[in-house]
This record gives sequence, structure tokens and C-alpha cells, in this order.
Amino acid sequence: ENEYWLSPGDGDVLLWAQGIASQAGMDVQIYEGDICPLQLQGPKSPHVAAKLFGEDILDLGYFQVMETELNGLRLAVSRTGWSGELGYELFLQDGSRGEELWDLCMQAGEEFGISPATPSAIRSLEGGILSYRSDITCDDNPWTLGLERLVDVDKPEEYIGKKALQRLATRGTARRLVGVEIEGEPLPGNDAFWAISRGEECVGHLTRCAFSPRLERTIGLVNVIADCAGEGPSLTLS
Repeated sequence: ENEYWLSPGDGDVLLWAQGIASQAGMDVQIYEGDICPLQLQGPKSPHVAAKLFGEDILDLGYFQVMETELNGLRLAVSRTGWSGELGYELFLQDGSRGEELWDLCMQAGEEFGISPATPSAIRSLEGGILSYRSDITCDDNPWTLGLERLVDVDKPEEYIGKKALQRLATRGTARRLVGVEIEGEPLPGNDAFWAISRGEECVGHLTRCAFSPRLERTIGLVNVIADCAGEGPSLTLS
């Protein structure tokens, strides 16, 4: 009960946790463990997971986690993922045995047409799954990102940033991250922020975009001034 795992998409969290522990005088040990993740994602992932771990895995709720063993491999299995699909993340607690876990998953998934893949930027955009360092930066706050529902500014306990978040709750935010549809020929995606303008005025930037075959148009996320974030404004991408 005194051990916690943090599983972020970026290594900065280790420095963040060390800084908190140092300033708060906590008696804790912070380290990066020998944990190797493998994602099992897609609409058929429950079938593969059930073959690997038994039917109990199907009762695992979103963002829940269970510890288990598979052929002597110690694992934590969570009902999470960045794919925008139903899926699981398998956290192997021995990095030297990754090939064994891979082979077991491929064998269990063979009848369901399993195949290797990378995280799909298209599905993450369609699902509104935000990406740190692109959709989320150090200049943003929960109100910018539409995540204020996750902040309790009235809880009696103190926490880092509480006073600043209380001010934001009262004042609101000058910028918003919102979804856009982009007219014209399909765009291949971007590897840098693209400027967003309203007339001659630069009002923000596009964080990510991709052509969605399901929606038959290019979609994306833009970080813009608040009065451009409502439904309907016509903006220019450059």
C-alpha cells in the first residue's frame, strides 16, 4: 500500500516527483523500475487478453489495473492505452523477458489476425486523446485543455498549485484547445506547430492533424485565443 507507479508518456515525471519529495521532506525512494510496457489494442484485444489471462480480465474497468503472472512472467495489466481503441497495457516486470511476452501475445492473437502496429495518430485525434509536448505544454492549464472537470479547487487539503488553480477557476482562461476540420486536400500530418490566423492576426497554432478516413476529412487540434474557440469561426492555417 506504500508503493505507487507513475506511467506517463514522458520522463519528466521522475524529476517532478523527486522535486516534490525534496521540497516536502518526504521519506521516499524514487526510481525508474525495470518495467517494460507492451500494448494490446483494438476491438479484438479482449479475446486475446482472455486467452492469455483468463475471463476475469474482461471485468477490468477503464483505468483499472490487476497484477498477474503469465508463464512465470510477472505483469501488471491495465485497461488503458493511447490508441483510441479498446485495449490493455501489459507492464512486464522483467525487461530481459520481453521477447517471451511478445511471442505469447502473437500466438494468442494469431486466430484473430493480430499484427504489430504503432500508436495511431488518427485514432487518438478522433478520440480526443491528448499528447504531452504537443497538445499539452508547460504553458497550458486544465482550463485551456478542457480538463477542468478533473480539478477540485474546493477540497480542504492543500496540494501543489491549488491557489493558482483557484484563481483560474474564477478568472477563466485566455486560450482554449479545440478540435477543427481542415478544408482542402488531405494533409499528411505535422512535425511542428503550424500558425493559425484570423485575418492578419495570428491567434494560435495547430498542435496535430491527420486525415481521418472514417470522417473523410483532415481533422486536428488547435490552441487558440478563447474568442476563436467557439463553433463556427473560419480560421487560416499557414
